[in-house]
Amino acid sequence: MASSLVVPVIDVHKDNFKELWPAMVIAIKTSSFVALDTELSGLGNRKSLLAESIEDRFKAICHAARSRSILSLGIACYKKLDNKPADTYMVQVYNLTLLCSEEYIIEPQSVQFLVQHGFDFNKQYAQGIPYCKGNNKGGSDNHGVHIRALFTELLRARKPLVLHNGLIDIAFLYQSFYAHLPERLATFTADLSEMFPAGIYDTKYVTEFELRLTASYLEYAYKKCKLDNGRSVTSGGVGPHVHVEFCQYVGQMSSYVDYRVCPDVASAEGKTDICQRFSAFGWCLNGTQCPLSHDTDLIILQDEKGKQDKRKKRKRNREKRAAGEVAEDSSIFDNAPENKIPHMEVDPEETGDGQKETTAEPCEEGKQNEGENMKTDSEGNGVCEHNTDSRNSATTAVTNDDNGVENTEGEVTIEKCNDPTAKTEKKADSGTHRAGFDAFMTAYIFAYSFSKIKKDGADDSAEEKEQTWLPTALNKVYLSGKAAPLNVVKSTFSKSSKAHLQKMEMVWGKGV
Repeated sequence: MASSLVVPVIDVHKDNFKELWPAMVIAIKTSSFVALDTELSGLGNRKSLLAESIEDRFKAICHAARSRSILSLGIACYKKLDNKPADTYMVQVYNLTLLCSEEYIIEPQSVQFLVQHGFDFNKQYAQGIPYCKGNNKGGSDNHGVHIRALFTELLRARKPLVLHNGLIDIAFLYQSFYAHLPERLATFTADLSEMFPAGIYDTKYVTEFELRLTASYLEYAYKKCKLDNGRSVTSGGVGPHVHVEFCQYVGQMSSYVDYRVCPDVASAEGKTDICQRFSAFGWCLNGTQCPLSHDTDLIILQDEKGKQDKRKKRKRNREKRAAGEVAEDSSIFDNAPENKIPHMEVDPEETGDGQKETTAEPCEEGKQNEGENMKTDSEGNGVCEHNTDSRNSATTAVTNDDNGVENTEGEVTIEKCNDPTAKTEKKADSGTHRAGFDAFMTAYIFAYSFSKIKKDGADDSAEEKEQTWLPTALNKVYLSGKAAPLNVVKSTFSKSSKAHLQKMEMVWGKGV
């Protein structure tokens, strides 16, 4: 037996959207924070997305958001439970299949990658929830049951918004469900600061600059956080730990649930054939044809072993210095493998055209295939296995909830499912890649980071400190290849856009 996390992801499409609307709105309104993730039809010119000038990057992102579309949206609502042990959350996860009603560009490599990871384009065109981009068309977003109105409900809820490497995500969300993107970055950040008064948090920034993990692509960060949290619980460590509980859906609701079974990190003794490029950046030029391992479990365990070895080396060097001997100068990257450059998503190797490649992390959102994606993180290499029998094996205590669903207590213990480390040939797992599950992972990283930083803090008992979640990461959005984040603030030299001011009056019934 092995303790695994079974995550119920509710599949939402146009045929059940109206039915599920009340549950989604209640989940958002009662949550402590909400994590979002998207899958996109493309990103456009990659070099422009990595321009040295952040303003130029923003222009490239705007062009992509105006000409491409969101194919699916993941929403993870985490509600902190006060009557439970510290940092226990009730979690609800939704995966919405969308279909833009206007013409948009679909990039072949995006389609290829998404199909390899189980995205059903037939289902999207048959059952995708329709939406129109830009400003309101033919009516108000304030009324009706549609995706733009759901985004309005998210704004009204005034909850912290959590993303992973989220600049592209938030730009697409703005253009798709809110209004036409402004021309200037300063106007955009001014609008965002008012749209989300509780703050925007980027777990890519958090894992790099706060937790300082060896790597920060989504699958790695999630599994590392979950592993460390589990170890702390098992060892009886002091302070809060993250515990997640899920609703047990019954009746018609149960037919909409897609269960994701995620095994604990498995031991992989004796295996050393790791692809160093994938280990560092979450993607590999050779993709599934690479003869080396892309197993995230193995990568995490080897990284931990490397850190232990370097600690021993530093200890020996200190002993030598104490004895009057001269020790070798240690690398500035002692806390990470040589090819994992802290706070830098740029590959040190030059590409053929003289441009440095950024993290392509091909799975967090499936926007592009190997080496193409400027935003996505590696997913679909065994982070979880789809198990059609899991809904029968998940048996827990049940209590009635006001939302028409039932709550289950604690993480579910099930028999270990297919072990991804046992695969001799890498395959694109058609059951792992979903925007909903990526949103769940993003939210879990945030919850764990809050728990760990609060536990390590000196004066974490102050109630108002808890309300601000992670003050040092508030409104800081990760920028690939940059040592500093984008600050989401309204400066004294910038004004909000006219479209935004009109929307805010509609959302909150007054100007801002």
